[in-house]
Amino acid sequence: MSILTRWPRNQLCLSAAERKHAVQAVEQAFAATLESLKVDIGLKEMFEEIYVPLAAWILARKRQHQGPLVLGINGAQGAGKSTLFNLLEVILGEGFGLRVVGFSIDDLYKTRADREAMAEAIHPLFVTRGVPGTHDVDLGIEIIDSLCTDDPEQVTKIPVFDKSIDDRCPDFVWQEWVGGADLIVFEGWCVGAQPQPDVSLVEPVNQLERDEDPDGVWRRYVNEQLKGPYRELFSRLDMLLMLCVPSMDAVYEWRSLQEKKLAERVQYIYDTQQPTDHLRIMNENEIERFIQHYERLTRAMLEQMPDQADVTLFLNENHKIADIRVFNPLRDC
Repeated sequence: MSILTRWPRNQLCLSAAERKHAVQAVEQAFAATLESLKVDIGLKEMFEEIYVPLAAWILARKRQHQGPLVLGINGAQGAGKSTLFNLLEVILGEGFGLRVVGFSIDDLYKTRADREAMAEAIHPLFVTRGVPGTHDVDLGIEIIDSLCTDDPEQVTKIPVFDKSIDDRCPDFVWQEWVGGADLIVFEGWCVGAQPQPDVSLVEPVNQLERDEDPDGVWRRYVNEQLKGPYRELFSRLDMLLMLCVPSMDAVYEWRSLQEKKLAERVQYIYDTQQPTDHLRIMNENEIERFIQHYERLTRAMLEQMPDQADVTLFLNENHKIADIRVFNPLRDC
């Protein structure tokens, strides 16, 4: 079946020959990871019509930018942020020869002990990871600034958060990147989010807010974080790409799928007779409550961010790219 959605023709930043060469290079490099990323049939056509042109557009932006380019990828739970990063990493690395490094805002989550302390001091809802205030923002700024170095021997350590145990991994398993990079990708569900007007915080948006934050203490604190520390973190972004989900219903469905994959991992560990007592798997009711922590800001981003992001990829209910909007077009590729 032909893919109808294509990268805008007036924003093609490479010739047909260049695109063909890039697609061939990427197909070869990508073959080993195709199964793990579970990309659907039609991969070559998606490369030719969407992903390679998108990568070339990013490359053109990089060439117009002095120093490393910092790209933010925003998208709700289950939108496909990690898969998109992996695609861009291969295309820009293998196809165009860039040094590409990326990390997730999820890896900046505070430790469970730190969140429990926040729950004690500020509001009980902060024990749950996710919302602004539950990340180590200073560490994120430090990582991006370190990756922007021109010192070829600079070592940047990137934390790893294990969602199955709801805690940060010990630092001896953190990722290490040596030297600078051409492209730094920072992805996450609230990357680039803007604070809401204070008046918007008065009415609760779901049962969680009505029952567990009736005075608005939790949501006001989250909003203040966006006004302050997170604004400083997001100011490091040179451009922003949004994966726009079709609805909150899709967020619930796709996040449930993520939890099922985590359950499969736990089953594998159990089958191999490894200890599983430390692993946490949510049922449907727990997933619904968990997503309600994210709902207010997710709805605000779905409304506002398509008019703010440099590029928005609109997803349909089948998790396919249905439309592409370039808000900040290049005039000369």
